[in-house]
Amino acid sequence: MQTENEQVTAAQDAEQNTKGKKKKEKEPTNWKKELMSWILTLAVAVAVALPIRAFVFEPIRVDGESMCDTLQNNEVMLVTKPEYLRGDPQRGDVIICKYPGRKENFVKRVMGVPGDVISIISNVVYRNGEALDEPYLTPSRNDNGFSMAPFELGEDEYFVMGDNRDNSHDSRNYYNYYTPAAITRDMIVGHVRCVVFPFNRIREIK
Repeated sequence: MQTENEQVTAAQDAEQNTKGKKKKEKEPTNWKKELMSWILTLAVAVAVALPIRAFVFEPIRVDGESMCDTLQNNEVMLVTKPEYLRGDPQRGDVIICKYPGRKENFVKRVMGVPGDVISIISNVVYRNGEALDEPYLTPSRNDNGFSMAPFELGEDEYFVMGDNRDNSHDSRNYYNYYTPAAITRDMIVGHVRCVVFPFNRIREIK
């Protein structure tokens, strides 16, 4: 049997629990405060992500088949940028670049750098008079007999081509007049380092 003091204590505890529940029930959800918290979190995330994408690295999806079989349509590449902020693209680099008057990105391979002379005879690329060994090419994608007279690159010019030579819009023809033209250094965005998706195709790009 409870004593009188025990009954009073139990009644007080019950009363406090009831008040606590009522207090919690009366506290409305401050949706404005929660919304502002989400907005601030998103703003911070964007503020951090934008400089990373601009100056460090960026995932970019392959759109098209101009780099087959080195890169496949819809694969996701990891593109790095610091090396081109400190230095210049090198022969053989797979890059992300822009074309004059175009806003979209293109993925191509650097075939010539400032001062080089590029020519093509029946799909064989010559740089400064020497035929290139290109093990990354698939022969069946490079057999249309394309030839191009020697083209000399200026001090700020780069010659780029896709690895799928029979189906690539590049420095050989991107003006659609079948006249070669180079891109300039400021049109080169980043260096393609590897494929990161799909996961079963993760690999380094050379």
